[in-house]
Amino acid sequence: MRLFRRAIPLALVFLTLASAGASAQGQKIGYIRSTAILDQAPGREAAQAQFEKDAQVYQAEMKRMSDSLDAMVAAFQKSQASMTASARDAKQKELQSRNAEYQRRSADLQQKAQQRQGELVQPILDKVKAAIEDVRVEGGYSFILNADEGSAIVAMDKNLDLTDRVLAKLRAGAGTAAKPATPAPAGAPSGVTRPQNPPVI
Repeated sequence: MRLFRRAIPLALVFLTLASAGASAQGQKIGYIRSTAILDQAPGREAAQAQFEKDAQVYQAEMKRMSDSLDAMVAAFQKSQASMTASARDAKQKELQSRNAEYQRRSADLQQKAQQRQGELVQPILDKVKAAIEDVRVEGGYSFILNADEGSAIVAMDKNLDLTDRVLAKLRAGAGTAAKPATPAPAGAPSGVTRPQNPPVI
């Protein structure tokens, strides 16, 4: 799972403007490669490892629920031929109820995983934005663009690449990086269908 591949790039597709609406003519412009910055940002590997650890907790809970429901379905399929019609209908309703319970819990765990993702990503993203702004101010840049794949930039002068300067800023301030919070997984209900993985980042 990749914590930063989905969580951050969209948040870094931005312009840093010294004066809104100003013409680019005569303005000092630079660009960054946000993916390179995020891949090398201090704290990134620790956040990635923490997210993967947390995701394993969610996945294990969902697997337990799925296995429980699968066992119930298998037992029903094995014994339904000998059941009375009323007993069979009652068991089918129970299985449907358990499946609905699982689906609700699955959605809840997906939401928890997304929230956890945000908790881990946001402190690093804040530091990246602050480092970009520091470089912009110190260098007198009016615009700093994101030149990653998918951006509107089709050609650029490599001398205007500020990626290394932003990384140097981040590394200089790495001693104050916040430690990711410890997760608090919730308990599981007793039966449900197949799990979906927590969001891949």
